[in-house]
Amino acid sequence: MTVRGDDRSYDHEMSEAQPIPADEPTRGLTETWVRVLGDYERHLVSERDLAAHTVTAYLKDIANLLEHADRAQVHRPEELDLRLLRGWLARQQSAGLSRTTLARRATAARVFTGWLARTGRAPSDVGSSLGSPKPHRTLPAVLRADEARALVEAAATQADDGSPVGLRDVALLELLYATGMRVGELVGLDVDDLDRDRNVVRVLGKGRKERTVPFGVPAARAVDAWLIRGRPSLAREGSGAALFLGARGGRVDQRAVRTMVHRRLEDVPGAPDLGPHGLRHSAATHLLEGGADLRSVQELLGHASLATTQRYTHVTTDRLRRAYRQAHPRA
Repeated sequence: MTVRGDDRSYDHEMSEAQPIPADEPTRGLTETWVRVLGDYERHLVSERDLAAHTVTAYLKDIANLLEHADRAQVHRPEELDLRLLRGWLARQQSAGLSRTTLARRATAARVFTGWLARTGRAPSDVGSSLGSPKPHRTLPAVLRADEARALVEAAATQADDGSPVGLRDVALLELLYATGMRVGELVGLDVDDLDRDRNVVRVLGKGRKERTVPFGVPAARAVDAWLIRGRPSLAREGSGAALFLGARGGRVDQRAVRTMVHRRLEDVPGAPDLGPHGLRHSAATHLLEGGADLRSVQELLGHASLATTQRYTHVTTDRLRRAYRQAHPRA
């Protein structure tokens, strides 16, 4: 099945979304729409192989659309039309929803109506002509190179006592920043995914697409210290092959990593409050500033579209302009 650009952009918007209660999307819907939504969920899970929180977010947005359809006395897929979709978005705009949210929901509607048409539930794809406001695509703040160095050095100093969790945190930070991988990809790593002879790691990204990402000497040293002196102290029966373990011996989860990154950044004076995705943005920005080409950065980060990677060029250009204004006598 061909993956549309809409699908990729929606997946990116939801990459850091928080989980939504599983029973929430179907509340208040008529029986017909509940069945349709159930079929759509199976499609997203089994055919699209999307992350659980992305699936739930899709369902919540479409459930909101179907509630609007019920209020308009539209109870079957073949009765949906472009006018109803536009009315749904207009109603949300009047309620004060942001341009980003409206754009995301328009994307969700287009993907949904495309699925209805492909599966014969509707005679045509009524959402293919649905427009949406362009969201304000602003990147979060990124660390300067010296702040990134200070982050891992501060963590390493605190880990000098040899505590397993301290050694793990240093390895997590070094690998996050060195590779720019997503936090979900990081916590999913197994020990065998590391190739220490070549200093590369095998990463399983979105859509189960595999890529190989290199990392440098500092990250290699930190990971070695964790594997030799830290991991054995936390490993328990049932730890399995997980590269990074939590305090109780199970695979470390994303929430714990997010909390750790926020906490460790408090030790860096003046640094912005970022999560793991902020370290990913920082890695991409520093790669481009250091002269890496867009295609290489795209492959390293696992972006499906080069347009996603190109967003980082705006950050580097803005920095160049600021430096020019500050330094050039005739700026």
